[in-house]
Order: sequence, then C-alpha cells, then structure tokens
Amino acid sequence: MKIYEKTSLIECSLEALFAFHIDTKNLQTISPKNIKVTLLNKDFVAKEGAILKLKTVQNFLPIVWEVKIEKLEKPSLLVDVAIKSPFKFWKHSHIFTQKEDGVCELKDRVQYTLPFGFLNCLLDSFVYHQLEAMFVYRHHVSKELLEAK
Repeated sequence: MKIYEKTSLIECSLEALFAFHIDTKNLQTISPKNIKVTLLNKDFVAKEGAILKLKTVQNFLPIVWEVKIEKLEKPSLLVDVAIKSPFKFWKHSHIFTQKEDGVCELKDRVQYTLPFGFLNCLLDSFVYHQLEAMFVYRHHVSKELLEAK
C-alpha cells in the first residue's frame, strides 16, 4: 500500500474549512481544469455510511467513482473509502486542525493500492505525480477561496 500526503495552512476558521470540504458542490471547483467532475447523486448529504457517486473525465477517459463516508467527525475529520474506483484500494482522510491565530491546517492523506499487480512498480511514479498535481491544485484553490472570505 502506498501513502500520499499533502498539508497546507489556511487563514480561516475550522468550521469554514470543514464546511467547504464537506460540500460536494465544491469538488468541481477544487478539481484541476483537466479533470471534469460530475456528481451523479446531486442530492448527496455527507454522513457516515452515505455513498457519493461521481464521474471523472481526464484525457477523454471517463471513470465512475463510488465512495462511502467511513468516518465523519465535525469539524475535524472526513474519511472516505472507494467502493468503486480505478484503484484496488483507496482511503482518503481529510484532516482539519485548528492552529493558532485563525490559521487551520488542511491535510489530505490518501492510502492506495494500484490494481495492476507486478506492473504497479512501473506506474507508482506516474500515479504519485498525478496525485501531487491534483492535491497541489486543490489546496491552492481551497486556500485562495477561503482566505478571500
């Protein structure tokens, strides 16, 4: 299993950071421009056990994701686990921590396993760089939008 982590500091309240990331409509906003995201269950309400269905299109390749909210602890933690995705295993922890003087830490921690068996070692670097590009963009946009409020 591989682990990817990205951490950023954002000047906002913990409640605002949590609310921004729990709102699935913002998923489209924080996704890089080369990834089109469509919510398939638009009436989704984030709660433990709920399943979010979405479709991503990158490089003309459509992929349907279904992720289950495994843990939700307002306002500090959201953990989702993919039940349908391009990965053999995917667990994404969104960790929100209040720091000092109106600053919060946003940490994304992804545990994943690729589905290609012995070929995984050839694709590890590519997948890591794709995750890095995506989360750098997500954190940048989150910071920009939340600090503008």
